[in-house]
Amino acid sequence: MGTLAGPAVAGHPRIAALYERDQTCQTLGIALDEVAAGRAVMRMRVTAGMVNGHGMAHGGYLFLLADAAFSYACNSYGPVTVAQAAQVTFLAPAAVDDELVAEAVERVRSGRTGIYDVTVRQADGKAVAEFRGHSVILAGKPHSD
Repeated sequence: MGTLAGPAVAGHPRIAALYERDQTCQTLGIALDEVAAGRAVMRMRVTAGMVNGHGMAHGGYLFLLADAAFSYACNSYGPVTVAQAAQVTFLAPAAVDDELVAEAVERVRSGRTGIYDVTVRQADGKAVAEFRGHSVILAGKPHSD
């Protein structure tokens, strides 16, 4: 397992393998700290190469961090699951050297779809973005609940 995957991921070999193949997260230094059924926690340090012309973290990187956490949360059950739709609301700016933590939590699963909320926070707990993702299962059995 890569150095960016936390020890809690070791108990999920399929997720650990998925993370190993995730070149985007690996390249940007996005770490997968935790994963459980319908939940994931990821973190990323904002670098100088991630800021926009205003000197703030570019919204695309905040979206990417939230989307990555969403991806691992909705893939925690086994079937191949992808985003069907997503939206983000930016609440506060993030700056160079801020460590951001994204926590994804499942809200509902039904049939082949799911809804997940992700909060991206700074180290002091201040929310910088809220993300809602809708997932769809591509392969495997649909949810029966």
